[in-house]
Amino acid sequence: MKLADMALCAGFSLALPIGQTLFKFAAVNNARLSGPLVMRLITNVPLIGAFAWYGLTALFWFYILTRVPLSLAYAFSIVGSGLVPLVAWLVFKEPLDWRFAVGYLLMLAGFAVIMQGQRALG
Repeated sequence: MKLADMALCAGFSLALPIGQTLFKFAAVNNARLSGPLVMRLITNVPLIGAFAWYGLTALFWFYILTRVPLSLAYAFSIVGSGLVPLVAWLVFKEPLDWRFAVGYLLMLAGFAVIMQGQRALG
């Protein structure tokens, strides 16, 4: 895998927790809004931002998949998904314990195995 492609995949893995954080901000903001659901949805600025972010992220993913096999690119998204609980803990003060660290280390170990397999094949 080329370094530029790794950088693209790493960027995508960071885009995922950003999108999830935007959706959480939207959910928090929704609790402050009043009125009918449809009005709350169309006036919830963080929600609109989250949808825009995911639209851009989807285009970014499409571009990555024109360059990188899905099986390899998806391994990076697993790393990004694992960052979501950490961001939730840091930003929203959601609880996190040692099981997160153990689970994330297992995910990273799996990622390392995938990358080693890719190097062996390539």
